[in-house]
Amino acid sequence: MGESRQELISWMNDLLQLSLTRVEQCGTGAPLCQIFDSIYGDVPMTKVKFNVNSEYQYIGNFKVLQAVFLHHKIEKTIPVERLTKCKFQDNLEFLQWVKKFWDQFYPGGDYDPVARRKGQGMTSSAPAAPAAARAPSVVSSRKASSGAPPVTGIAPRNRTPSTGVQVAQLQAESAALREQAEGLERERDFYFNKLREIEILVQAVADEDAALAESGQPANAEKDLLIKQIQDILYTTEEGFEIPDQADGVPDDEETF
Repeated sequence: MGESRQELISWMNDLLQLSLTRVEQCGTGAPLCQIFDSIYGDVPMTKVKFNVNSEYQYIGNFKVLQAVFLHHKIEKTIPVERLTKCKFQDNLEFLQWVKKFWDQFYPGGDYDPVARRKGQGMTSSAPAAPAAARAPSVVSSRKASSGAPPVTGIAPRNRTPSTGVQVAQLQAESAALREQAEGLERERDFYFNKLREIEILVQAVADEDAALAESGQPANAEKDLLIKQIQDILYTTEEGFEIPDQADGVPDDEETF
């Protein structure tokens, strides 16, 4: 399964001295370039741009990464088109592979990531939803009342930001939150499905052992103990996540964690 999202982010921040908050930020290509620079030390980091906010700029970083793969004969296809969309699942899976590669080939020793990237950094916001541009302030003189001359000696006032700009900013923030929620849901479903497969497999083995016991055949004590330990882990609950009983309206044939 590889490391979790939190473990990967913590690893990247420690290695690269960044403040990444989301796996999707790898879709810019910049953190990935520097991870491989920590391995080989020959990535042209001056060509890597960290604070970027457009897919075109992301592709520029991935061109640098592809050149590194070609130079070092790394037989792995980089799914640039999918990664630059900054979607959670695509970036998580590729980053898990990168971490395994790093574990295998990182030479150790001191690595100064800040010096290598000439002090560049990354904003903590996700690249998939750049903030809306702010409109320039418009200076307006005070309109005189009908038939009256303009009032002098009063400095002009800046207008408040237009409603349209405020709406655009709120829409951008809403889109970023919505995408973050979708990413969390996909991660939840990803791990839930794996746990469900394990539960089905364990239950099948338990049923097989029960059938052997009914037929009078000796059971494997070590296997039974292992199955029980796995089931204990699967069905352990925390406060607020208790499994509902039949009195709460759960049908007999519905399986729950």
